[in-house]
Amino acid sequence: MEKLIISGGQKLEGVIPISGAKNAALPLMCTPLLTDEAVTLTNLPRLADISTLSDLLNHMGVSIMIAGGSGGRAKGRSLTFDASNITDTVAPYDIVRKMRASILVLGPLVARAGEAIVSLPGGCAIGNRPIDLHLKSLEALGAIIDLEQGYVRASAPKGLRGGVIDFPFPSVGATENALMAATLAKGTTTINNPAQEPEIVDLANCLRAMGANISGDGTEKIIIEGVDRLHGATHAVMPDRVEAGSYAVAALMTKGNILLEGARASDMQAALDVLTEIGAVVSEEPNGIRVKSNGHLHGFHLTTEPFPGFPTDMQAQFMALAAIAEGTSSITEAIFENRFMHVPELCRLGADISVNGSQAVIEGVDTLKAAQVMATDLRASMCLVLAGLVAEGETHINRLYHLDRGYERLEEKLRFVGAKVDRVSA
Repeated sequence: MEKLIISGGQKLEGVIPISGAKNAALPLMCTPLLTDEAVTLTNLPRLADISTLSDLLNHMGVSIMIAGGSGGRAKGRSLTFDASNITDTVAPYDIVRKMRASILVLGPLVARAGEAIVSLPGGCAIGNRPIDLHLKSLEALGAIIDLEQGYVRASAPKGLRGGVIDFPFPSVGATENALMAATLAKGTTTINNPAQEPEIVDLANCLRAMGANISGDGTEKIIIEGVDRLHGATHAVMPDRVEAGSYAVAALMTKGNILLEGARASDMQAALDVLTEIGAVVSEEPNGIRVKSNGHLHGFHLTTEPFPGFPTDMQAQFMALAAIAEGTSSITEAIFENRFMHVPELCRLGADISVNGSQAVIEGVDTLKAAQVMATDLRASMCLVLAGLVAEGETHINRLYHLDRGYERLEEKLRFVGAKVDRVSA
């Protein structure tokens, strides 16, 4: 086991290169299952989740060639996936339990191979995240679904057919599964109320490069005209808007000045708007976004929402910011019902936070104090890192495997802009 030791109080200044987005890379890695030709993805980050999904694809017979990505400021790796020979359509529990995104192999496998047997997924314990919408969308395309001994068995022996999918709320994962499956379905598929996140648009761009006929991604209705086959393509993974937002918060909390190299403001406008409201000076530059402090932090009020609203994946990071902002802040979590598990750990560092159901009220304090803390999920890990950057003394953060699932070379990037942070054996 490893842990991070952070000596707080350093102003962060300089350039942080933003990696390829984990939340975009994972569905993109499933697109090769739709074709017998090679698909190359560039700007892939080095993350535990990427390795886990690679293991799953290898298990299914997908060969993966890796090139690039060495050096501190490299622009990610390039991976070429060859799924010309799918040897196994089973996604076993031992792999899937590590990561919820493994469910994204379901749609592509059924569309191309006519069947899939996928273990019910694992991942972060941030609340109830059922996969009903994934299954209902495939049923709308003609798949037969059975649940047996913790596995989803889906089959479409005569192929999928176009249909109408109505989502009661915009689910990112279900939209991605439906979008991939529909590309090879016979006829027209309409997805109403899909997720509109930039990662959905990135996936659609990749699928179009492979020959899919898709329109409306990023809006309230996606239309897919099924094609007989898809071909190979090369696609660059979009920059990680959650990573960029996390380092933007770090700049503001430490009264620093950071250029987020490669970040795109259009992907993260809701978070940038709140940062500007409470004390950040944000400017777009030719090679990224610059975030610096105006020297004063105000309390704020926000509610998480589907894109283009404030992202749930930034809620924990903004709670760390609220802990040292002047006055009272409130954060309402409207996406997941159990995503305040970082609150007790923040309070160990001296934060003043009370939780009532889905709302947290934060009274800003003058100073956070270092302590031993434990990460409970991916984004909570970054919340504790941010708090440690400003806490007096040495903060020790345990259970780093959560952090390694979503932040590439975190301590290296932070040290590059002046932080005192080390990874050691626990």
